[in-house]
Parts: sequence; C-alpha cells; structure tokens
Amino acid sequence: MTPGSTPAPAPRPGRTARLAGRTVSRIGYGAMQLERLRDRRDEAVALLRRAVELGVDHVDTAEFYGAGFVNDVIREALRPADDVVVVTKVGADPNPGGRLPLRPAQRPEELRASVEDNLRSLGVDRLDVVNLRRLDTGPGLRPEGDQVVGLDDQLAAMTALRDEGKIGAIGLSGVGLDTLRRALPAGIACVQNAYAVVARDDEDLLELCAAEDIAWVPFFPLGGAFPGLPKATDEPAVHAVAASLGVTPSQVGLAWLLHHAPHVLLIPGTADAAHLAENIAVGDIALDATALAALDAVTSRSYDVPIG
Repeated sequence: MTPGSTPAPAPRPGRTARLAGRTVSRIGYGAMQLERLRDRRDEAVALLRRAVELGVDHVDTAEFYGAGFVNDVIREALRPADDVVVVTKVGADPNPGGRLPLRPAQRPEELRASVEDNLRSLGVDRLDVVNLRRLDTGPGLRPEGDQVVGLDDQLAAMTALRDEGKIGAIGLSGVGLDTLRRALPAGIACVQNAYAVVARDDEDLLELCAAEDIAWVPFFPLGGAFPGLPKATDEPAVHAVAASLGVTPSQVGLAWLLHHAPHVLLIPGTADAAHLAENIAVGDIALDATALAALDAVTSRSYDVPIG
C-alpha cells in the first residue's frame, strides 16, 4: 500500500447478515474439526488465522470440543483487533470413555458451569453469544431422567448470566417451533438446528427467525453426520448443478443455503487449508433460477434421528 492510500476493504464471504446486533460475513467457521489437529497445534492456530484473513468474523465453538483444546486454540489465534464474534454453546459435557463422546448437561447449574468453563478456556470476561442446545429435535442425544428440564428454568439461568455480563446474547439449538415461540420474549439472537437441502423439516422455524430478525445457523448443512441421515452429496441434482458450474457438490449444498434465505449464516468446519478456501469460495457461487429450481425439488427427509 502506498503512503496515503486507503486500505482495501476486508473481504466479506457470502456478503453480510446480522448476528446478535453485529454485521458479520455470512460464511463463518465451525471450529469443531480443529480437534483433528491436536498433535499439530501450530497448524490449528495457522488455519484459524487464515480463516480470519479470508474474511471470517464469526466462529462457532464449545468447551466440549476436544475437552477444551479447540477453545484454547481460539484463545491463542484470535486477537482483539480481529473483531471476531465467538459463538459457543452449552447443554452437553464431555463423556470420556462413554459409548458416545458427549452426555447431556441440561440442568441450570450445569449450564452455568459450562458458561464458566467457556469463559475460562477462551480467556474472556464475556461470551459474545451462547447457544442453549436443548436436544429436543434433530440428530443426536435426547435428555432423560433429571436431564429433562423445563425451558423456563433454563432461560432463567441464561438470562441471569446475561444480566451478570457473562453472556452477550442467547441463542437456541435443537429446538422446535413451539419452543422458539416461547423463548422469544427472552431475546434470541440465533437458532442452530440441523438443516440442509436434503432435510428441510424446519422451514417454519426458518421463516419465524426471518420475521424476528434472528440468524439461522444450520449445522450438518450437508447431512450425513450419522448413519441413516440423508447426504446432499448423494443427490443427482446437486451433482448436476456442480458439474454445470465447475464446483464441488459440497459447495453447491452450501451455496443453496446462502441463496435460500438472507438471514442464513454458514459455519462449515474443516482442518484443511485447501478445504477452507473452498468453503469461503461458496460465497461467490451464483445459482440461477434453473439451478435453484432443481435443488428446491430435492426430496426433503427427516433429520429427527435420536442417537444413543
């Protein structure tokens, strides 16, 4: 840059949308897969730094990702000047040695303990956004016994933490339409549910989020994380659109989400720099009316699959 010149504007992958009162790039980064780099910590830090360089300004994480390893990498890699919104979640804890790596942690005292754990591992005084993962719907765990906790009790704990300044904003995850409606008075910043071109059961939630200025942040955006789940990359229509555009089927699945609604934010995860670049490039993929019609016609199947 020459003296006196204006710096080039930072890239905004996928353009922008609102998250917890902030304007962010619509393509963020899901940090869970950083755990795969546990033995290559420098690579994990470098990958997250590269994501920021490419315009990522919101990162999704949890204390239970790698039993704190992922949060520790985020703490080292991100700087205050990066101005990155870090979204974490509560509602589950690590389950070392168990059949599944996680166990529900839904009770109010467990939610508070998880918030404190995230504060400590991220090295901050306040968490930008915390998602309450209810485990009511979608693929994954279901609460049983004393883990079946009323929404009002959970929201009371979360709003108290917000009032104390430990949480900036509250999100929800793994919820149905009635739960979201009941939670609206508490002020909800985002909803994370499993959702993809092959699994669109939650269209009514997506529409309510649009009406209420709530960000829609799909996890499992391509499907296939558990046996029996549909996969976007298995769909002939997805492959046909990808071939016509010279991109990958995975990129088409992500691009459809961006085109489907303007309040959708993506948090694709990866432990590979080349794959990271592919994910960021999704923001530049244009889907015309013919491609969108073909993708919209893909049969939607249920993601509501209890695991464990």
